[in-house]
Amino acid sequence: MAEASSGPNQALIDHLLAHAVQTGDFVLKSGRRSTWFCDGKQTVCRSEGLLLVADAALEAIPDDVTAIGGLTAGADPVAFGIAAVAATRGRSLRSFSIRKESKGHGVEGRLAGALESGDRVVICEDVVTRGASPLEAAEVVRALGAEPVMILPVVDRGGTCGALAEAAGIAFHPLVTALDLGFPYEGS
Repeated sequence: MAEASSGPNQALIDHLLAHAVQTGDFVLKSGRRSTWFCDGKQTVCRSEGLLLVADAALEAIPDDVTAIGGLTAGADPVAFGIAAVAATRGRSLRSFSIRKESKGHGVEGRLAGALESGDRVVICEDVVTRGASPLEAAEVVRALGAEPVMILPVVDRGGTCGALAEAAGIAFHPLVTALDLGFPYEGS
């Protein structure tokens, strides 16, 4: 099981707590109930929140990474925002999105964006609980000839994605964990 992230960014944690974290009675995608929920888009779709995410992510992303993306829609604002902020700092990162289903017209397939064969890739996500979405995106990235080298969620609320990433040979680096936010992991 993953531990609290090393050196959590307090400003990012504060933003998530103010805008993205809700308490109450929630039914998760898995059908399980939870007393808390994190709508990560409430942070990554606000300019000041996205800058906090990009700052933390760009510190964590290895220098040899050339692309960032993941499964739509959780990864989209994260990937596109980090790539844009990186460009303002002299770092080139192409961004992309993996569609949930293959498109049968125009540019066919699941890829939308600037992923190239041979890219070293960060798979990102706003919030992970079980970890299925980033692992699915990693499989598609591999099938397209690129190498997923890191899974980087803004929030790891489940505590299980790290083990799945490790089993797939991919580093796992959440920017913030459930523990950082003051909540227990939800598990699978």
